[in-house]
Amino acid sequence: MIFTEFRFFLFFAVIFALYWALQSNHWRKVWILACSYLFYGAWDWRFLSLIVASTLVDYLVGLKLGVSVGESPSASPASESAAASWGRRQWLMLSLGVNLGTLAFFKYANFFADSAVGFFGWLGLPVNSVTLSIVLPVGISFYTFQTLSYSIDVYKGNLQPQKSLLDFATFVTFFPQLVAGPIVRASDFLPQLETSRRFKQVNMRACLVLFMVGFFKKACVSDNLAPIVDQYFTAPETYTVLSSWIGVLSYTTQIYCDFSGYTDMAIACAGFLGYELCVNFNFPYFSTSITDFWRRWHISLSTWLKDYLYIPLGGNRGSQWFMYRNLMLTMVLGGLWHGAAWTFVLWGALHGGALIVQKEWSKWVARPAPRSDLVARSGQKSGQKSGRSLTHLWAIPITFYWVCITWIFFRADSFATAITVIRAFVGGRSLGTQQLNTGILSILAVLALLHWLTAQQVWTKALAQLPAQLFAVGYGFAAAILLTLMPIGYSAFIYFQF
Repeated sequence: MIFTEFRFFLFFAVIFALYWALQSNHWRKVWILACSYLFYGAWDWRFLSLIVASTLVDYLVGLKLGVSVGESPSASPASESAAASWGRRQWLMLSLGVNLGTLAFFKYANFFADSAVGFFGWLGLPVNSVTLSIVLPVGISFYTFQTLSYSIDVYKGNLQPQKSLLDFATFVTFFPQLVAGPIVRASDFLPQLETSRRFKQVNMRACLVLFMVGFFKKACVSDNLAPIVDQYFTAPETYTVLSSWIGVLSYTTQIYCDFSGYTDMAIACAGFLGYELCVNFNFPYFSTSITDFWRRWHISLSTWLKDYLYIPLGGNRGSQWFMYRNLMLTMVLGGLWHGAAWTFVLWGALHGGALIVQKEWSKWVARPAPRSDLVARSGQKSGQKSGRSLTHLWAIPITFYWVCITWIFFRADSFATAITVIRAFVGGRSLGTQQLNTGILSILAVLALLHWLTAQQVWTKALAQLPAQLFAVGYGFAAAILLTLMPIGYSAFIYFQF
């Protein structure tokens, strides 16, 4: 069930009406949980067992971790006995083993098997390939990371174990963000379940606008660009250099509008029910560096990787090369999280390499120059100011260009396809003669302008001042226009495959 489908509107209308009709917070949560299971089961009811199993395992692990430290407010992992510490680690290992083991089997079994066959073949040891007919459960990467963060936080003593199975199951399966994020932290969401939501606290106008923005991104932009992107990446060698720019920029726009559009609609749906989800995008294509990009793109994942992978690996403690190793491992594993293919691994490695280069560049720029006298110091300050201005001027397009290059490996189905696109997009070399519609560049330019105006909060200020009647009429008119811009049929969100 996709947020842009008519049946989802009916589904959510029923949820919304009965949810606010119920007075008991307990029965509201029961209703949300039942609807969440129905929502997930609509994809494939067989995989409900996986999410139920993950819920029960981590709920039990949380309880056991709480018991092992005495469930005392003053108790902490640092003050426990060696035996209790060993027991707690065993329970944490159970959570890690079940969740990561399930993820590895369903998402990476064929990838590891094919990679092993290729490796042994390279060594001259032919091995028969075994391919399992495994269907990837939708959203498994998201709810796996979500439940893992709960177990790890309880283990570290950063979070008290949740005693209510209903609350914990609702946290894991909350349908707006279940299948494609944002990755919600238990510490942020579980407290919201403790008290009954009030309808008067819901900012309906903000939720309506946010849902429409997400709908526009997904249904009107991403879904219309998808055929163009597919057409180019299916046979990039047959297209001109200009077409490579059209194809790559179209995909760069498509994946952002697709994923951020889902997030916008997910946050809006949660908001309609009185719940708050974390912001997942903050205009990432206006980033001034790769570090800035990862502070703006898929924020819930980047912070998860930092808190639960980069820092446990050692973070920036130790030597410079130790820090760079941790950074590269984090980005490579982050790339692998997105998909079971070496192109995703390289995508992560390219971002990791760019982060390292940026850090080295920042240190070089900040290095003080020799000062011989007052005049030299004055000239240096003037030069530094102009240098910073020039650097800032080019920072956004340079960062954006690099992100576009990395998206090529993210989208290509093989290294050969990616290299062909790179030769045209970066090297300006292509023997192809076919040409994509150049008018798409004008559309992309208009979308970029609209995106920039949104970043300046032009629409937010204007919409907040509209009278209710005028807002309602305008909203209906805008909805009618969006329906005319939609392509026939529905397309699944790109991140459903992750």
